Amino acid sequence: MISYEGLEKALKKKRIGKTELSTKLGLSTRTVAKIAKGEKLSKRSVQKIADYLSEMPDALMREVSANKILQALRDEKELKLSGGLYHELQVRMTYNSNHIEGSKLSEDQTRLIFETNTLDVGDGVPVDDILETVHHFRAIDYVIDIAEDELTEDIIKRLHYILKHDTKDSTLGWFAVGDYKKRANVVGGRETTKPADVHKAMEALLKKYNAKKNATIKDIIAFHAEFEYIHPFQDGNGRVGRLVALKECLRHNVTPFIIEDAKKNFYYKGLAEWRSEKGWLTDTCLDGQDAFVRLLDMLEMPLGH
Repeated sequence: MISYEGLEKALKKKRIGKTELSTKLGLSTRTVAKIAKGEKLSKRSVQKIADYLSEMPDALMREVSANKILQALRDEKELKLSGGLYHELQVRMTYNSNHIEGSKLSEDQTRLIFETNTLDVGDGVPVDDILETVHHFRAIDYVIDIAEDELTEDIIKRLHYILKHDTKDSTLGWFAVGDYKKRANVVGGRETTKPADVHKAMEALLKKYNAKKNATIKDIIAFHAEFEYIHPFQDGNGRVGRLVALKECLRHNVTPFIIEDAKKNFYYKGLAEWRSEKGWLTDTCLDGQDAFVRLLDMLEMPLGH
């Protein structure tokens, strides 16, 4: 959907009506109707109007997502708004997702890094914990920017690169930053997909998932579980998987979920038992969705459904 709020303001400022504008520029009734309906105009038409009004094209129209949560995140991100949904999502998801994977940074330290770009280090905090916290902030930004794009292997690999570049792992010749694993690995004693088979497995998973034009919360949870079973990267699979889940919730207008560190035992049990018992993981993710709804309520943003 396109917002022409900027055009309306420019016309009011110059005391020009839409009828006069269309007459002066020879705009078709179809073009005028598109403006009224919030439909996208051709670049040529926008440039023509912008030149006539002595405005920049980007100031006249902007894309607006039908997903109110996504639009709020984009608006607040652009404004660098403090204390809103974007701010709290960054802090809460980054802290919980990293802490699940063993980060020693507290939520207060995570918040301090996001808000002030400084850190009261304390004792024995690994440099990678700090780097991966900052990287996770940037990964969430990337998710917000490309949320409505179809999920691809390139997007998933890009999230891994954002998270793991410049860390100690990136100095290891056998660790593929931003690419699939080179060495076989196990999770909790469970075998994962062999490196040679990862691309084929991911391709099949994405093909099956993307065939769903309107994915539900249960579809997204199922994708997350199967992604973790494949375990495509040498490390960082959990964080990348949860970032992908955030992206897909925003893409399909589903209220996102944040897995809290306090629930990690239920989360791990849910992943381990997914193929025989789906209730543990489903309930844990739905609980995380409830936590997100409580955040919306706290901010007086009844945007979920």
